[in-house]
Amino acid sequence: QVQLVESGGDLVQPGGSLRLSCAASGFSFSRSTMRWYRQPPGKERGFLASITSTGGSTNYADSVKGRFTISRDNSKNTVYLQMNSLKPEDTAVYYCKAWNPGGSWWGQGTQVTVSS
Repeated sequence: QVQLVESGGDLVQPGGSLRLSCAASGFSFSRSTMRWYRQPPGKERGFLASITSTGGSTNYADSVKGRFTISRDNSKNTVYLQMNSLKPEDTAVYYCKAWNPGGSWWGQGTQVTVSS
């Protein structure tokens, strides 16, 4: 059974940092591209960042470039999103997504709230 479990969401003050984790199981994690998305309140889910299966290439949405960093540890079947210099507009539910030629899968999401 495929599982993607996000964690690390929290309430944080503007300017603060958080690291999200997404633990994967039930599929070939090391052969999968991993992505992070977010869905702000009342808005559509949007792409944030991606990382290739080996971690050799990453890509970011302009809105988070320079503030967020995606990384992965294939020995732990986990992908991370380090978020720095957080702003109130970063408030959203954050989701990870896995993709490989065998299919794609979403996690259940973790809430990040940026507020003073």
